[in-house]
Amino acid sequence: MQALRYTRDTGKLELCRVSIPEVTERDQVLIKIAYCGICGSDVHIIEGEMPCSQDTKTLGHEFSGTVVKVGPGVTNVTVGDNVTVNPNEGCNNCKHCHAGNPHYCRPCPGELKNTIGIQRNGGMAHYALVPNNSVFVLPKGVSLEQGVLAEPLSCISHGWDLLLPVPIGSKILIIGAGIIGNLCVALLHRQGYKNVTVSEPWQSRLDLLSKLNTGYTLLTPNELTKRSQENPAYLFDVIIDCSGNCKAIEQAFNLLDLGGKLSCFGVAPRDGRISISPFELYRKEAKLVGVNVNPFSFLKAFDYLESLGSRYLDYERLGIEVFSLDDYQAALDKLKSGKIAKAVFKM
Repeated sequence: MQALRYTRDTGKLELCRVSIPEVTERDQVLIKIAYCGICGSDVHIIEGEMPCSQDTKTLGHEFSGTVVKVGPGVTNVTVGDNVTVNPNEGCNNCKHCHAGNPHYCRPCPGELKNTIGIQRNGGMAHYALVPNNSVFVLPKGVSLEQGVLAEPLSCISHGWDLLLPVPIGSKILIIGAGIIGNLCVALLHRQGYKNVTVSEPWQSRLDLLSKLNTGYTLLTPNELTKRSQENPAYLFDVIIDCSGNCKAIEQAFNLLDLGGKLSCFGVAPRDGRISISPFELYRKEAKLVGVNVNPFSFLKAFDYLESLGSRYLDYERLGIEVFSLDDYQAALDKLKSGKIAKAVFKM
């Protein structure tokens, strides 16, 4: 089978021919991959900005497919089921796991050591072998094409829970019109939020986002700055940064209204720094919220998938383009140039 594999020590990304993995353990599930997304963290790994396995590994932690074989101890899925995978898990032994915070798991908080597609072989291949506790059957009516979005939606669900309550009528700013920003737009619109602005430097991405027909205000960062300079009261109750850009996060803090909340969803560079005024933090009683993966929120993503449906999960409207594994370089180039919001491999 084909597999897109990365070696950290050499920084080499390569499309390889490897053997189809065999089920050798009681709890293993072999999945024939249908779709696998390229996450922003995959790009960070490829560019050497994010840690991953020291060994060569198949990338891809957002994927859907069909079960083709299971170990004798597997009871939660059967051959023929359409499934998706939660790639993250803790050690189940440390104090953080026992406190219900597996994303804080030791030895490296924020860097789960057993993530499928980062520390273990993932879904950028024709087949993936995973433990059964990571596999979830897709609800009826949710397609494999839609199911590949379950993992990012589960992360968004966790971030949204950390922000709540957010009353209807709140003035909301989303920074970044990649797939996370676009899914946030879809969810906010579906839930009835009307006063939403999106800031994105690539006009091409704003043009793609306009296809969702939400009526939201779509601006470049320069246009956002101009509005805030012309009107000091141009402030927001909630800001969700999906970019990980330090300058954008600093601007976001300055645009918070009194009592405002800033969610830092996008992953910034490890050595990135922001400068904010502690006096303004005090004066505004601002809340800064970090968001780290998806603890116990994966099933909530299924509710989102069913709720959003084809109205919001249409690939063209979300700015998603489908590629074959052979075209992985074109997929990466389009992502990094802002021509698309997300790339998804179809096997």
